[in-house]
Amino acid sequence: MSSRRSRQLSSGASRITDDQIIQLISKLQQLLPGTRIQRSNKSSVSKVLQETCSYVRSLHQEVDDLSDRLSQLLSTIDANSPEASIVRSLII
Repeated sequence: MSSRRSRQLSSGASRITDDQIIQLISKLQQLLPGTRIQRSNKSSVSKVLQETCSYVRSLHQEVDDLSDRLSQLLSTIDANSPEASIVRSLII
């Protein structure tokens, strides 16, 4: 047993069971878009985690891109225009 694991067990920390890990991975897999991992297949835990990381990175990039587009849009419109009012109502 590793010293880290023995410290966790001896300190009274709750331990996640293998069944709980399987359930969590299954729930995580359900959150991924169907095109990334076939839900009908039994995917390995590492594959699910790799796909999840990739998906989160792509979402992060999408947020950055949309933020940049919004900044550009806001810099080109008059602050008192109806368009600016609509944009403000959408982001607040």
